[in-house]
Amino acid sequence: MGSGDLFRAGLDQIIKMKHKLVQLAGKVDWDWIDGEIAPLYENGRPGIASRFMIGLLLLHIYGLSDEGVCERWVYDLYFQYFTGEEFFQHAFPHERSGLSHWRKRLGTSCSCC
Repeated sequence: MGSGDLFRAGLDQIIKMKHKLVQLAGKVDWDWIDGEIAPLYENGRPGIASRFMIGLLLLHIYGLSDEGVCERWVYDLYFQYFTGEEFFQHAFPHERSGLSHWRKRLGTSCSCC
């Protein structure tokens, strides 16, 4: 937590912890996923946290395009929580093209996962 976060409410303080995405986030073994993805990166860890990117790819269950997932992420506290954010973010923190780069790295070409 940075010094500017002292007076900010965490997402877990302002969202319903019984929401289906919160529950799902707690059941996903993010560390295992991170370990499985690590070999795909020969020169160390990826620049973007795997939970963030894999979380975005999983959020396609809502039938949204890459652009739609990224747009909804900006205003949906549950999307942000699911992808590992602690505090509300007012802007999408990465290049949106990152999803297609991750999808290629994972060996899938569909835009749904």
